[in-house]
Amino acid sequence: MILAEEYGGLREPHSDKTVYQALSSNTGTVLSKAMLLVQTVSPKMKVVFRVVTLLIPFFLLTPSGAAQSSEAKRTDRIVVMKSKRIMTLESDGQVVKTYKVALGSQPIGAKDRQGDHKTPEGEYVVDAKNANSQFFMALHLSYPNATDRVRARKLGVSPGGDVEIHGLGKKYGWIGARHRLSDWTDGCIAVTNEEIEEIFGMVAVGTRVEIQP
Repeated sequence: MILAEEYGGLREPHSDKTVYQALSSNTGTVLSKAMLLVQTVSPKMKVVFRVVTLLIPFFLLTPSGAAQSSEAKRTDRIVVMKSKRIMTLESDGQVVKTYKVALGSQPIGAKDRQGDHKTPEGEYVVDAKNANSQFFMALHLSYPNATDRVRARKLGVSPGGDVEIHGLGKKYGWIGARHRLSDWTDGCIAVTNEEIEEIFGMVAVGTRVEIQP
């Protein structure tokens, strides 16, 4: 599974080093102003200001997700609505999280053979997890199921396999949500690297997956 087309006009963002330097510069400016203010206030307030200035770098440089609860709710069902390009994670019948997705490069119709670039439709389960996928992280689905095999046999073709819910890979992670500008996979369901990392921790092997037209 590879990217089906080049993303013309998309440019890789600043490096981590550049971002860190910019944040460090901003932090230095804030600290300087704070220390000037400290000289004009009471001793008690000086203590408060010094504590605040010590905490400023932490809040500026801590990843946005750090404040989120580590108690991710376990998902027992995944529903993919192909026509809407939406995937929902559910627990006990309640929607836990919704994601926008990209599909196979031939998104209309159910996958029935190897190499048709279609995303399957039907009932499956997550039968394996790969934390070191070429697409960053991946949940492998149990395609083909019995119905898929029967259909392929009647057609005299191989049903194919290796259908996953996956990210973009380390090389293309910077594209982020823009990967959804087109359906580009070989039949898989794609989300961003950040999203698949979140999903990976919420979904266990054996989780039911329903893919709707």
